[in-house]
Amino acid sequence: MHGLCNTLLRYGYLQRQDDGAFRIGPGVMPLAEAFVSSTGITQEFNALWAGEGAPDETVILSVLNGRDVVYIGARNGRRPLGLAFNVGMRLPAHLAATGKAMLAFHEPAEVRQLLAGHELVSLTERGAPNLDQLLDELAATRSRGYSIDDEGVRAGVYCFGAPVFDAAGQPVAGVGVCIHKSALGPDGAAAHRDAVQRAAATLTQRLGGRLPLASRNV
Repeated sequence: MHGLCNTLLRYGYLQRQDDGAFRIGPGVMPLAEAFVSSTGITQEFNALWAGEGAPDETVILSVLNGRDVVYIGARNGRRPLGLAFNVGMRLPAHLAATGKAMLAFHEPAEVRQLLAGHELVSLTERGAPNLDQLLDELAATRSRGYSIDDEGVRAGVYCFGAPVFDAAGQPVAGVGVCIHKSALGPDGAAAHRDAVQRAAATLTQRLGGRLPLASRNV
């Protein structure tokens, strides 16, 4: 507990009072703001699956928070992945499919500014090793309209991600579906890829959002 509190102190989530007790620190504000701004998205995401049992595959919803994604919605599937996505979980945005789906629709200069001076951490042996290769991957993501996490977060786990847009055509969330890579099949799991794009498009529509202009030069 002492070590946990010291970690929270270091990141600004706690503050120590004069009497030695702890109180909530300012570091929680970005998380709170991300949650409040995404509440409507979370409700609409949950509504997509209302009345349904657990899906075959895991479906997730996240928002950007700094260099990470924070998961604000999760429907863990019936097929175990060896990785449970829980609300509040954080992962590096440059590795997660939902993170890459959102980053792809930011200006490359914004992405450079966000990640400049920070080593691109790795969770497996996969994933872009440097910023230039990441930007190339984001350009490909933007071109096809969906992102791919090929074992970048967990070995054997393959994810598709698609962005959710607001009324200004800016990405405000990402929807993802995760499957075992062994289950890709000869069509590359096209049904799952199409399903996550449809879900993202539905959320965009329900939020009054719009897709960015096809001619937008990013």
